[in-house]
Amino acid sequence: MTKSSHLELGVCDYPEHVPQDRWAVYAQQQKALGLTYVRIAEFAWALMEPAEGQYDWAWLDQAIETIAAEGLQVVLCTPTATPPAWLIRQHPEILPVDREGRVREFGSRRHYDFASPVFRAHSRRITRAMAERYGQHPAVIGWQTDNEFGCHDTARSWGGASAAGFPAWLEQRYGTLERLNEAWGNVFWSMDYQEWNQIRPPTLTVTEINPSHLLDFYRYASNTVQSFQEEQLEVLRELSPGRWVTHNFMIFESGFDHYKVAAQLDFASWDNYPTGMLEFFSGWMPEETKLHYARTGHPDLVSFQHDLYRGLLKRPIWVMEQQCGQVNWAPYNPLPADGAVQLWTAQAWAHGADVVSYFRWRAATMAQEVMHSGLLRHDETPDRGYTEVQALSLDAFPLGDIPARVALLHDYESLWLYDVQRHAAGLSYWAQVMAYYSALRRLGQDVDILHPDSDLSGYAVIVAPA
Repeated sequence: MTKSSHLELGVCDYPEHVPQDRWAVYAQQQKALGLTYVRIAEFAWALMEPAEGQYDWAWLDQAIETIAAEGLQVVLCTPTATPPAWLIRQHPEILPVDREGRVREFGSRRHYDFASPVFRAHSRRITRAMAERYGQHPAVIGWQTDNEFGCHDTARSWGGASAAGFPAWLEQRYGTLERLNEAWGNVFWSMDYQEWNQIRPPTLTVTEINPSHLLDFYRYASNTVQSFQEEQLEVLRELSPGRWVTHNFMIFESGFDHYKVAAQLDFASWDNYPTGMLEFFSGWMPEETKLHYARTGHPDLVSFQHDLYRGLLKRPIWVMEQQCGQVNWAPYNPLPADGAVQLWTAQAWAHGADVVSYFRWRAATMAQEVMHSGLLRHDETPDRGYTEVQALSLDAFPLGDIPARVALLHDYESLWLYDVQRHAAGLSYWAQVMAYYSALRRLGQDVDILHPDSDLSGYAVIVAPA
């Protein structure tokens, strides 16, 4: 992942969002700030390919060369999180379907069904085109696949291509309808199936959904995420040898099995937004706790995510997006406390991060994220995060192992089934796991979060919540 002996820093940048005369200035400032890596291009498909098969690489060529000229290294992203309008209008069947049976439209991001064979073909094609052009560029150090699988409840499509592919997946899993009916307990409420094509995604039922039906649909949807990424990985391994590949996972994302999706990556990374995480993702926490930690984020929520993603592959991680000011997407979006950006950087290092990459370089001046912060403000003056990063002494963060002697077991199938049948208001898998994790942290313990199938030898204590 990194040859440095200490923590390194990066930034997420969007050269396509600003005039070209700013690119060299920004790269010089990034180098002067002590950054090593610049991540680009995850949302730029429409600029790379404004019409099918008509590529425009000139701007991206220049952006990469400008970054490289300052000795910075480039993390390139496959742009499949944002299929362009021409593709969607030619093939509307790519669009996903929500739990209510409604098509989710073009106009933001993540508007695709992982199971769509049409979209998969275009995903492989744009990945190959990028890798052929940049896969062996000396400044390209590695790749990020897509962006934030599952964000905005997009890991599962409840119709379209996913619905069409579900029966075949079940037939491969069970072999016969007799075995499926027995495994699901379909004799209960007369739910037996006589043909594979009678089976649909488990949604809009009158009352409770059969939990076995739902669990298998979750497994199926997770497998589509896994196989979708594997197709991109195959192309990148072929055409960009010697470069690592990662994916930027999400806060408390539950829509797919991260252990399986991460299995073929070189390391895992994730996107850390502590104040938004506290407000948006921790519904089990009382309001007074949220108020107390409103400007720093809750320390256990942040460290849990670091430990979770370090445990996927039992390797050091990257924080691919690190909050460096206010966010724009939570119910409340306070300014971080003074020193919070340095605190979050140090916390990432303490929990096994080799690199922390800040989101974003300059605050966006258009569209959905105009109220989101960057290291630079909208007018290009340094924001508070810039000042805190500038004051960091990276030699104070030598890399090393996490000396954990406690293992906390965690897996996504337990999560799915626990949350299907909670049996009490307010209960959830994440709340249950976090209760144990926080208790261990209060005891001063470093914690490895591991799948139950992991090698657990060498641990003094093993905790198995939920």
